Amino acid sequence: VRDCKLTSLLDLALEKDYVRTKVAEYMNHLIDMGVAGFRIDAAKHMWPGDIRAFLDKLHNLNTRWFSEGTKPFIFQEVIDLGGEPITGSQYFGNGRVTEFKYGAKLGTVIRKWNGEKMAYLKNWGEGWGFVPSDRALVFVDNHDNQRGHGAGGASILTFWDARLYKMAVGFMLAHPYGFTRVMSSYRWPRYFVNGADVNDWYGPPSNSDGSTKSVTINADTTCGNDWVCEHRWRQIRNMVVFRNVVDGQPFSNWWDNGSNQVAFGRGNKGFIVFNNDDWYMNVNLQTGLPAGTYCDVISGQKEGNACTGKQVYVSSDGMANFQISNSDEDPFVAIHVNDKL
Repeated sequence: VRDCKLTSLLDLALEKDYVRTKVAEYMNHLIDMGVAGFRIDAAKHMWPGDIRAFLDKLHNLNTRWFSEGTKPFIFQEVIDLGGEPITGSQYFGNGRVTEFKYGAKLGTVIRKWNGEKMAYLKNWGEGWGFVPSDRALVFVDNHDNQRGHGAGGASILTFWDARLYKMAVGFMLAHPYGFTRVMSSYRWPRYFVNGADVNDWYGPPSNSDGSTKSVTINADTTCGNDWVCEHRWRQIRNMVVFRNVVDGQPFSNWWDNGSNQVAFGRGNKGFIVFNNDDWYMNVNLQTGLPAGTYCDVISGQKEGNACTGKQVYVSSDGMANFQISNSDEDPFVAIHVNDKL
């Protein structure tokens, strides 16, 4: 697996110091230009020690943009679904490792397949057999498995399943497990024959001469020209802010109804509530947040001193009432201290 031409790609002789130096020189050229880190593709097909050898030759990040002594962020693509001699843990010494089970399992839960329920997410993370949080690079989907390639299978949620996808990404960004990655895609004309998309090879949106179409920005800040730009969707963009606000805060105040209504907080900085059941939700929950009026960052956001979405009132004891219809466009609510009115 590691000493061969993977899908006819040339196999670099990474055991040789000359080759390791050449790889490091190229990466250092990028680091000196301001690159912050690297995804090592198909790391599973390289020896962990060979990767370590060229990583040890890398410069620290450029001090024009980063603080002195900062090392590049490294994560390695290792598809480890269990049952193989090569494991993600063999690569922990080099940096983070992709946890492909994350998106596959979360997709199964949000879709409610195989009897799964969101209530079961109470011990999400290592409790589900994932790699340790400080080694995990996590994502709902990636460029391969949104096309049915790579790992994950049919349960993977993508922008094609927008309502469920936003819930999954919202859960990921609110939960402390792992280092999160947000996907940004383009549309292509899917055409299924016997369950397989025969157009899965399509490149980005292009003009008749083959040139790539420019990314146009709509009035609501989303993208046009068949660029999906999930990272610009209000719900996802605002949950990235949520994650930054609650960084370092503990997982707290879990609640579930035994089915698919769940909620949890991040210390005294943020709180999120989901209704993935087929009925109305009306509950009073302990948020752990200071008293006040908060703006839900899913249905809207704080603009000046006003809120463009739902408002949530937290009382002096930290309790708040949440009402979420199962027919809401986005059946979840998220509040954090930076969106307090």
